[in-house]
Amino acid sequence: MAQRSRNKPDWQIKIAKERIDILFSEAAKTSDRTLRNRYVELARRIGMRYNVKLTAQQKRKFCRYCHSYFGAQTKRRLSKGFLTITCACGKVNRFPYR
Repeated sequence: MAQRSRNKPDWQIKIAKERIDILFSEAAKTSDRTLRNRYVELARRIGMRYNVKLTAQQKRKFCRYCHSYFGAQTKRRLSKGFLTITCACGKVNRFPYR
């Protein structure tokens, strides 16, 4: 399968990845729920604009349904090889672990 050609130069993609990392680290630092969700929204938009995929660790930090950052309001369970995270919106996110 051929790789998609990118419209953006490599230096812009590098900067986009750095900005995404910064936004996720800032989201982890703050305690304001709306600010954390805004950081996730901005990181996702940067990724879509520059065609940059989020890493697996970054994808596990927010809900795939409502895109809110997982914080203290989430319920975490370990069962049958999966980390089960119940978001504040009520959806269940499951991630495998070893």
